[in-house]
Amino acid sequence: MENLRYDLAAPHNASGTKASALVGVVASGNLEVLLERAGPPDRCVIEIATTARGFADLWAAVTADFVERRAAGGLRISINDGGARPDTVSLRLAQGVRLMEEPEA
Repeated sequence: MENLRYDLAAPHNASGTKASALVGVVASGNLEVLLERAGPPDRCVIEIATTARGFADLWAAVTADFVERRAAGGLRISINDGGARPDTVSLRLAQGVRLMEEPEA
C-alpha cells in the first residue's frame, strides 16, 4: 500500500453547502472518494491510499489538473484506490464536487 498526500493551492473555493460527499466504490479498476469541507478556502488537500505503487507522478498530475479545473478550495479529499485509470479518477473527483454543490436534502 502506498500513501500519497498533496496539499495544493486552489484558485476557486468549493461552492455549495454540503459538509461531505462520497462517490465510487473500492473495486478492481475503480476508487472511492470522500470529500469534506475542512481547511482554508484557498487550499485543497488530497490523500490517496493505493495498492498501485510507483505512480506518484501520475497522481500529482491528475490531482493538480483537477484542482485547477474544479472549484476545490477548502476541501479535504480522501481516495481509496483500487487501481483506477486517470480518467476514472477525474470522473469520480468531478462527481464528488458536483455532489458537494447540490442543496442539502
